[in-house]
Amino acid sequence: MPILDVADLAKSFVLHNRGGVRLPVMRGASLTVEAGECVGLVGASGAGKSTLMRMIYGNYGSDGGRILVDGIDVATADPRTVLRLRREVMGYVSQFLRVVPRVSAEEIVAELAIAEGRPAEDALAEARALLARLNLPERLWGLPPATFSGGEQQRVNVARGFITGHRLLLVDEPTASLDATNREVVMELIEEKKRAGVAILGIFHDEPVRARVCDRLVDVTGFAPAVAA
Repeated sequence: MPILDVADLAKSFVLHNRGGVRLPVMRGASLTVEAGECVGLVGASGAGKSTLMRMIYGNYGSDGGRILVDGIDVATADPRTVLRLRREVMGYVSQFLRVVPRVSAEEIVAELAIAEGRPAEDALAEARALLARLNLPERLWGLPPATFSGGEQQRVNVARGFITGHRLLLVDEPTASLDATNREVVMELIEEKKRAGVAILGIFHDEPVRARVCDRLVDVTGFAPAVAA
């Protein structure tokens, strides 16, 4: 059974500043991701790639269809169940790091590993190893990332996402703001997760990255709702 199974998903947004007009943005979205596979979402900007990702993670509701994550339907699950899935099954590497004031980079990375039950010292050691691998200077590890550059924050974000033992990873532009050296590290991390049996659904605008890590591509343009004549 696929770790992720999306079928006939639909989504619309209500424009409250336009008198409650409903704007359909997606219909009939269907895809699967198996263990050890990386599937890339492609399509023009605004086609719905990030919207689909956010529905799978439970940040957006849906208007129909199903989103089975490890056999549980995120589309109909209660918030507590969605939080459990996020804790135990699926992780999300977004485009931006949510900076926590006065919390160091290494603590931000280690936090999710500690939440999985790993001893704090072990989690911190792994966090430091990931930050070193992503070439974040050691002098920054103990500092809050609020003043880091975009590329430095992105490396903290990637380390935070890849430290977990989640069996499904959603990655939204993990190589954005990164130089060639660190893009290579991220591709290696993705390949290692695949070898470990992790299912990955990603958005990669960098075509060489997409060509290397993705086993299949899904064009979300095909999920655009039909426009009435």
